[in-house]
Amino acid sequence: MASERYDIIIIGSGPGGATMAWRLAKTGKRILLLERGDYLRREQENWDSRAVFVDARYQATETWHSSTGDSFHPGLHYFVGGNSKVYGAVLFRLRQEDFGEIRHKDGLSPAWPVGYDEFEPYYQAAEELYRVRGLRGEDPTEPPAPKPYAHPPISHEPRIQQLFDGLRREGHHPFHLPVGAMLDETADGQASPHSACIRCATFDGYPCLVNGKSDAQVICVDPALRAHPNLTLLTNAYVERLTTNPSGRTIAGVEVIRHGEPMRFAADIVVVACGALSSALLLLRSANDAHPTGLANSSGQVGRNYMRHNNAAVMAISRTPNPTKFQKTLGLNDFYFGADDWEYPLGHIQMLGKTDGVQVEADGLPAFLQWLPEKPFDWIAQHSIDFWLTSEDLPLPQNRVYYRDGKVHLDLTETNMESNIRLREKLRRLCDRLDIHPHLLDRTLYLGQDIPIGGTAHQAGTLRFGRDPASSVLDLACKAHDLDNLYVTDAGFFPSIGAVNPTLTIIANALRVADLIEARMKGSAARP
Repeated sequence: MASERYDIIIIGSGPGGATMAWRLAKTGKRILLLERGDYLRREQENWDSRAVFVDARYQATETWHSSTGDSFHPGLHYFVGGNSKVYGAVLFRLRQEDFGEIRHKDGLSPAWPVGYDEFEPYYQAAEELYRVRGLRGEDPTEPPAPKPYAHPPISHEPRIQQLFDGLRREGHHPFHLPVGAMLDETADGQASPHSACIRCATFDGYPCLVNGKSDAQVICVDPALRAHPNLTLLTNAYVERLTTNPSGRTIAGVEVIRHGEPMRFAADIVVVACGALSSALLLLRSANDAHPTGLANSSGQVGRNYMRHNNAAVMAISRTPNPTKFQKTLGLNDFYFGADDWEYPLGHIQMLGKTDGVQVEADGLPAFLQWLPEKPFDWIAQHSIDFWLTSEDLPLPQNRVYYRDGKVHLDLTETNMESNIRLREKLRRLCDRLDIHPHLLDRTLYLGQDIPIGGTAHQAGTLRFGRDPASSVLDLACKAHDLDNLYVTDAGFFPSIGAVNPTLTIIANALRVADLIEARMKGSAARP
């Protein structure tokens, strides 16, 4: 099996890998970007909620196992661009306080080994690169940012503007969500004729048929390939394992299976960015004599400390219809760090993409709603106002991904669920005061759904970075403590996850690590 050599190999083309490839391609170094999937096909099913949410047309088909013995399909998407092909493109900075230690009812969220100041310039660069549209100053928890967003926020449609105004009348601080979209609006809030994004109802959770979403393929991979012939993308390339030199200090080979055929590559530097879960699995299955429990695992922490947020999808049902199409424009962080009746952080509230009848039907109809019209699922969807609630979970060592008998196992013990329950109650009371949903047959039409173990959209923490090799996998440059040329730039490096979407932090860190790698290649002693 012949080995082709590159300066840098990047494994995974999601936000962490694609951003790294985009940034390092400018150095002129010979770079190979490996993606286990292919380009996601642009087809009518991109906009079909049954295909996307019920049939899981674009989701990985592999089977994993939980600690209870149940099997499930993880919510992973193997395409150029990774999970960002179907994300909601809400791109938050972690709060400044999230970089410090935060006390929760169930324990401590650990401090990061570097502070917000280390990340701030990279957050700014990440927002500009991914064309984030937002408005500084509305969110009272927003961390310091010396520059405004480069693009204005996406406007609220009339029903969401009513919600925004009502929250303000109640003394709250709603704000425009920071959204990555190629959307140029006209004066009346419509997508302009020259806008890539057409402001449709199939943005959040769907692949974008018109490439108007700021995903990693559209923003980084394709532009970098067009501009830099030194960058090569190899799709359908599953990295089976990494090999080391005899001392175990250097990655010597990247072994790939492509269309059933083995291939081998080598590079001076190897960057793993498969997603927190898949990156940990790659290091575990690469065990050898020098690393008997998996690569970079002298601490025993590879695959452990898995986090994914405590998430809940909530529909509030209004007596009047909600004709909103692009609903994902409003957020609320007033309970992020606590409330008058709860000393611990509760979390974050944002709008979901607009629900349709197919999605409601897939979730099932509660018995007390059987009185509804002939098409109850469509009626609920037409009257729904949809929210996504996020609370922080804690990095427990027993929450981990690993192999057993050749099968992938994911163990998950929930933490801080009381915060999420209390956050739902805060939202319910707000909805009552704002007359969002009625009391029909003495029932409050307020439907919530917890995310099952297969919901891995906000995966993080399996390869945490830190100063101490005994308790972390990566150093402050996100290089493995145990290896001289192995870096990680997905969310595996997170020591804690806060309660906002993690993708912008992944992107910012990829830019930060790319600077450090470039300095290393130039012979600089630069360190974080």
